[in-house]
Amino acid sequence: MAETTVSGLRRYVFLPAGGKIIFAVEQGNVVLYQLGAEKRLVCFRVFKTCVGQKRCPGWVRFPHVPARDRSPVPTGMTYTVERRGVDMSMNQTPMSERIHIGFFGKRNAGKSSVMNAVTGQDLAVVSAVKGTTTDPVYKSMELLPLGPVVMMDTPGIDDEGELGGLRVKKSYQVLNKTDAAVLVIDGEAGASEEDRSLLERIRRKGIPYIVVLNKKELASEDTRAQTLSKLGLRDEQLLPVSAADGSGIKELKERIAETAKQEEPEQRIVGDMISPSDFIVLVVPVDSAAPKGRLILPQQQTIRDILETDAVSIVIKEDRVKETIENLGKKPRLVITDSQAFQKVAEDTPADIMLTSFSILFARYKGNLETAVAGGTALDSLENGDKVLISEGCTHHRQCDDIGTVKIPRWIREYTGKDIRFETTSGTQFPDELEDYKLIVHCGGCMLNEREMKYRLSCASDQGVPMTNYGILIAYVKGILKRSVELFPEIYRLLGN
Repeated sequence: MAETTVSGLRRYVFLPAGGKIIFAVEQGNVVLYQLGAEKRLVCFRVFKTCVGQKRCPGWVRFPHVPARDRSPVPTGMTYTVERRGVDMSMNQTPMSERIHIGFFGKRNAGKSSVMNAVTGQDLAVVSAVKGTTTDPVYKSMELLPLGPVVMMDTPGIDDEGELGGLRVKKSYQVLNKTDAAVLVIDGEAGASEEDRSLLERIRRKGIPYIVVLNKKELASEDTRAQTLSKLGLRDEQLLPVSAADGSGIKELKERIAETAKQEEPEQRIVGDMISPSDFIVLVVPVDSAAPKGRLILPQQQTIRDILETDAVSIVIKEDRVKETIENLGKKPRLVITDSQAFQKVAEDTPADIMLTSFSILFARYKGNLETAVAGGTALDSLENGDKVLISEGCTHHRQCDDIGTVKIPRWIREYTGKDIRFETTSGTQFPDELEDYKLIVHCGGCMLNEREMKYRLSCASDQGVPMTNYGILIAYVKGILKRSVELFPEIYRLLGN
């Protein structure tokens, strides 16, 4: 066991088979970290070690420790970690809830090398050949002391030719989901016009940033002065590092931690609207479109939020709603349904029981419920030939009756009676130019972080295009939107009579 100190916090480092485990004593808590095996997390048991004994009574057990967890224990003790391999892939922090850290710069500035040095892993391929990184690289991991992050390496912003232009565009798209940006400058060449332009874009977007002068061993005083002047930086804002020998990397990690630090979100998915011991019925269809062997992310996150409130989750299929409510023996506080089952669930749920959907809850969670409800009402103004964009944040396999490409277009045509044209995008694809669309229908955005979702919403707002989401649109065309937002009085009032 080795003992280290990082930012004044004592950390004990173990090197068991299969990866590095770190835990620390911080403010009376044991804080566990696991590195080097992101897809297979581990279970731990932590025991107090007494003099002359291997273990003492009163050990603290962590049956399923995520990448970072805490449990109150006394300080000033020694602890032993027992490691047992368990597949925890379904219990990882969702990508949308992780801090996104992007590395940007010109080709051969050393972006990939700096990112690898920061993480202590070979996450990105590096070489002396310009343009080695041809597509954005995403890696979910733990970065101390921040916790769960997504590290993002990007193609060079000075790439050339038609294909190079597409790569540059991809790099700029990554900015839309970046919570903290690291601009890497080539210390031998100094800052360029491309670097200045990129930094201006980062500033306009309000993204916290760090500017790194890589290859410090090759940088002259003139190069440093030129970089400061070109980018409009004070001396302390430029951090010299060397990915080659590791110098300056510790300071860079500390700056990243300070720059990317975020306040704990105050918004809950549903926990602030329910009380301990409340019954919450969750309606989860299990059909050919449902992922095999698991629940989708919004369902998992909602169940977790209910558990944290000490309420009771009752998960059923859509054909068991009426029977379940009748046999519970206690009126549920709330019924939450998958959007596609909205109509049937509404018919089977008594009017005195609150009803909403996962999509509506997540629109509120991400701060865009009012915008999405207003966007849904734009259906009434669609005319023949109007164009509607249907956008999804993930790239799932399309089913024969896919919700985005088949069901929603069908429901919109049935509701409006108009000949509407539809275009679809998925994943990171989202058009810069939106003026041609009369409406944007977005998925719930469970795979998008808050910054990217807000970017898409602001793009639509700036260009005067209404935007709604799947669940709200479905509730609107089925005539049950007002009932489904009754939980939220301020939104309910917007819909009038």
